[in-house]
Amino acid sequence: MANVATLLAQHQNDPSRQLYRQFVDDQWVDYTVKETIELVAQWQEVFREQGLKRGDRVAICLKNGLTWVTIDQAALASGLVCVPLYVDDNAGNVAYCVSNSAASVLIVENDRIGKALLKTEVPMPRIIVAKPDAPSTGEPVPRDARLETWQSALEKAMQGKKRAVYKVEEAGVDELATICYTSGTSGRPKGVMLSHGNMLSNVESCHKLGIATREDTFLSFLPLSHMFERTGGYYLPLRVGAKVVYSRGVNQLPDDLVTQAPTIIFAVPRIFEKFYGRIQASVRDSSMKRKAFERLVDVGWRMSTGEGGVMDHFQLPLLRSKVAKPILERLGGRLRLAVVGGAALDANIAKAFIAMGLNILHGYGMTEACPVIAVNRPGSNVPESVGPPLPDVSVRLGDDDELQVKGPNVMLGYWQDEISTEKALMPGGWLRTGDVAQIIDDRVFIRGRIKDILVLSNGEKLSPQDVEMAIMSDDVFEQITLVGEGKPYLSMVAVSANPNEKELIKRANEKLKSFPRYIRIRRIIITRDPWTVDNGLLTPTLKVKRAKVMEKFHDQIEAIYSDGSAADA
Repeated sequence: MANVATLLAQHQNDPSRQLYRQFVDDQWVDYTVKETIELVAQWQEVFREQGLKRGDRVAICLKNGLTWVTIDQAALASGLVCVPLYVDDNAGNVAYCVSNSAASVLIVENDRIGKALLKTEVPMPRIIVAKPDAPSTGEPVPRDARLETWQSALEKAMQGKKRAVYKVEEAGVDELATICYTSGTSGRPKGVMLSHGNMLSNVESCHKLGIATREDTFLSFLPLSHMFERTGGYYLPLRVGAKVVYSRGVNQLPDDLVTQAPTIIFAVPRIFEKFYGRIQASVRDSSMKRKAFERLVDVGWRMSTGEGGVMDHFQLPLLRSKVAKPILERLGGRLRLAVVGGAALDANIAKAFIAMGLNILHGYGMTEACPVIAVNRPGSNVPESVGPPLPDVSVRLGDDDELQVKGPNVMLGYWQDEISTEKALMPGGWLRTGDVAQIIDDRVFIRGRIKDILVLSNGEKLSPQDVEMAIMSDDVFEQITLVGEGKPYLSMVAVSANPNEKELIKRANEKLKSFPRYIRIRRIIITRDPWTVDNGLLTPTLKVKRAKVMEKFHDQIEAIYSDGSAADA
């Protein structure tokens, strides 16, 4: 049976196995297979009571947690199509996706989100609120009749029934399972159509890597609405029967890592960039600490590549015990594997953690491929690359060295968008990624986006992502966007607490010494206000909307190029 819901159903014979943990009413609560399936069955009854038919869309706008999982499982098991939405996205984008997908029902986290969507004046389907506002004074909270509570929906569905029925329907390999809206850095999001076969094949390919077992504990903090977390942090652990702990949120992540002590996480590079920045800050003022850390990285990396000598063999246990252990204890002390994707990862940062004993696997994917395309392997890890393609996934280079992908994980197409589908899917089932790449010894090296090559007025070309990643290795920079298209030299807009432009220029160019001479920063526009999803400068997956940043700082950008002053590189 090619239904993604079988990933949960397979555990019915082990009802007491703990699958999930989350923070409820000021304490951590565990949930077994039996309890999870009971909740799934309740949501199935709600969908049956509404009369939803096979192929109808169910939209989810919720925080990570058991409710998200059980609604997804209920929809898939019932032959419905899940439409995950970003809970932190703005109401206009969410409303567009709900309307575009023609969802029959929308489940939202709280009343605030529901009310915000109603204010958009975009026609909404039935809205069910998972966590309605609680009375603060004991008095009933006046409710908008258009926002139905989960409790009332369940009561209505269970009238005249003794118990909720759990049933997994048959599903075809090519049957639509989910519509995932890409959080593009420009324009309206597109709905990526993924089948049951697409998702199951990607989970199975990841499983073949042997990176997870039923004894592992995952900590989930990236949004489940993104396929990276959905496949890696939800479906993969469910495939092997591992436990997933849902973090309380980004602000509580450091505490949750320590108290929950996960063994595996799926993360974006920024998590490790910031942690590495704190390590660097802690050793900066002590030459002894700095040298010990540098020695650990040198020895640990050589040993990890099999190139360590006799002295390295004896030194590494001591260095890891004295230097690495206190650092890794801040990540819980048990973390053995971190799969990193969603953006480029500085290879030096990856090497530092690998040297400490934490295997960081840099990977690559896109929603249209469900999402994992390639990833490094434990014991065969080249951090400069994103690793070899997954089992059952093929890659090749097309015109302009564009990476192209083929496999059972490649999407059906874009929802109600034949033009975009024809542009993305080539004859023979090959998917165009839009990324420039090299393939060396079966490993994929991503070199940038085809559309994102920046050309200076003198004709010199560069990939802004490579330059930005190098500069961002200095923790004085929180966020940056490179500027210089059609201009005589490079500048950038930077979010930083340091207001000294000359000092920031010097520090940025320190990171660019290995680049060609023309790649130097001459001016910086400094802001202390971070770029967020709320202010429209980040996508829900935390990618910078370059065009929006350029638009916001347009006048300042024009001013620095028109005043004729530029610091020497």
